[in-house]
Amino acid sequence: MPIFDHLGITVDDLERARTQFDPIMTAFGYARSDYDRGTSWTRDGETELLLYRAREEGTGPHVHGRVGWQHLAFDVSSRDEVDRLHKIATDAGWAVVREPKEYPRFTERYYASFVEDDNGIRIEFMFNPPRSKE
Repeated sequence: MPIFDHLGITVDDLERARTQFDPIMTAFGYARSDYDRGTSWTRDGETELLLYRAREEGTGPHVHGRVGWQHLAFDVSSRDEVDRLHKIATDAGWAVVREPKEYPRFTERYYASFVEDDNGIRIEFMFNPPRSKE
């Protein structure tokens, strides 16, 4: 059972956010649905990511480190998948925060990249396999 049912994010420019999020969510196998004030991506009727148009224009972007959103980490299956998703995101206009690399301060197996969209929404693609049992 997933820990989250859905995640909603408010954005200034819904069309631009759709353009930036869609290639990533599609790569994860999620199907997109658009409606008047937002967009959603779902997979198998389960976990859902939603984007909502801001009620007030010009209230963004979010600034990393302020109260609120910090980042969302997507746990992926390999280092190659981190690299692939990082490229998909940057090709869709996400800004690089940190290129794919190892993060031994987390674990000796941790490999990740960080990107941020035009709304200041930061995501991470990470691979942290279980420690091998020897």
